[in-house]
Amino acid sequence: MQEIILNNKKNGMAFLLLFLFLYLAAVGVLILGCLLLEGEQYPAGAALLTVSILWLTFGWIPFLGLKILKPQEALVLTLFGKYVGTLKNDGFYFVNPFCSSVNPAAKTRLNQSGDVDGGAGKSIVLTQGQAAVTAEAVSRKISLKIMTLNNNRQKINDCLGNPVEIGIAVMWRVVDTAKAVFNVDNYKEYLSLQCDSALRNIVRIYPYDVAPNVDTTGDGIADEGSLRGSSEVVASRIRDEIQQKVTEAGLEILEARITYLAYAPEIAAVMLQRQQASAIIDARKMIVDGAVGMVEMALERLNENKTVELDEERKAAMVSNLLVVLCGNHDAQPVVNSGSLY
Repeated sequence: MQEIILNNKKNGMAFLLLFLFLYLAAVGVLILGCLLLEGEQYPAGAALLTVSILWLTFGWIPFLGLKILKPQEALVLTLFGKYVGTLKNDGFYFVNPFCSSVNPAAKTRLNQSGDVDGGAGKSIVLTQGQAAVTAEAVSRKISLKIMTLNNNRQKINDCLGNPVEIGIAVMWRVVDTAKAVFNVDNYKEYLSLQCDSALRNIVRIYPYDVAPNVDTTGDGIADEGSLRGSSEVVASRIRDEIQQKVTEAGLEILEARITYLAYAPEIAAVMLQRQQASAIIDARKMIVDGAVGMVEMALERLNENKTVELDEERKAAMVSNLLVVLCGNHDAQPVVNSGSLY
């Protein structure tokens, strides 16, 4: 479906003035026809009276062709089921009054910025007896503004099989109104579905945290990609995946961002313990490396300065004591040794 832009229809004010003038003229012709009938000029009076009554009765129909568009709005028009074009620039237009505007997603309400009522929709309350019915006037205009779809959180298994909860926000806009209206049944629901699908396809490639022997780029080489550490890369891949799916719907994906990321509640406590254990092990490794270095430095300084000569047994005892003091969780308690090692 090729989009047709109607640029030569911005003449609504001229037609509005013309129709108002014709209405005033019809009132004058009606009065003139009545006067002619009173003067027994029946043929002329009847003709003028008939023309004026017909216009006053059906003259409201051309007013249906007057369309007003605000900036960043579009209107897709069809005539008896055939697509005739799109009004895409702001202004006051006049089109065929029998044209109808089409927007299959006008009543769709998703969790996105474009579904916030900006005052265009009006609610009408019809009361009959004790029953009240609310009818909402839905605008058929298509917004061309940048909109944000805040996709709901999903529970997805990462590449290691761990369930994670993740949510994304997608910035998008309509760039081809004909494709958006005619190529898909409802472009808002279509976008939401493709966001869910793309999110699952990308998340299952990555682990939550950096894991060994995991290839996230598809080149056969293990890397350090992860959902938590490579959020920019993951978001970019999600955006590209969504864009490939929605191009035929006339939509452009400007950006995708991860708004929520966490382990699923059923394994959150276990994974927290795992992270704490990993952090403790890393900290212990650092402490041991530092303690061994300090012991080596102490022994080298004692040998260089020849402060005291230690045999192998005394060196082993000194190393043991220093490692206990340096690697312990509590402060060392001073103990005076009054005896000897022998």
